[in-house]
Amino acid sequence: MKNILSLLFAIFILNLVLNCSAAKLDNQHYQRQWMLVSLDGFTKEELVKNKAEINLTAPPKDRKIRGTAMMGCNNMFFTLEFKSKNRVEISGLGSTLMACQDMNLETEFSKAFEKMTRYEINGHFLTLYDEKGAQMKFIAADWD
Repeated sequence: MKNILSLLFAIFILNLVLNCSAAKLDNQHYQRQWMLVSLDGFTKEELVKNKAEINLTAPPKDRKIRGTAMMGCNNMFFTLEFKSKNRVEISGLGSTLMACQDMNLETEFSKAFEKMTRYEINGHFLTLYDEKGAQMKFIAADWD
């Protein structure tokens, strides 16, 4: 009986270690700083010039990441949760309220970003999709 309990305890600990390692490895794929390179209505040059990006490097809490975004002169903040089957939930989008010379990028990003429901990571690219197929494409900032 003692051997069975020891074996069950060892299996339990091993399972915990393997699950924690797998979750950490999975987070490394999306828990990065991402530069926006594609958004309908904007050229890649406009996005780069405005330093359009999202930052997902904050440690996750309850599978949710508190992220930030920079689009022009205002900072944005949001909560993002990666779910199973490439689903993503974005909520709590807000921003600072500085008067900027051109608010078009910030406005369009906000409208599109909250509608995103699916994600895909291919290499160093993160693509978000809404239910109608519109997309936003990002590249990892730490990739050369």
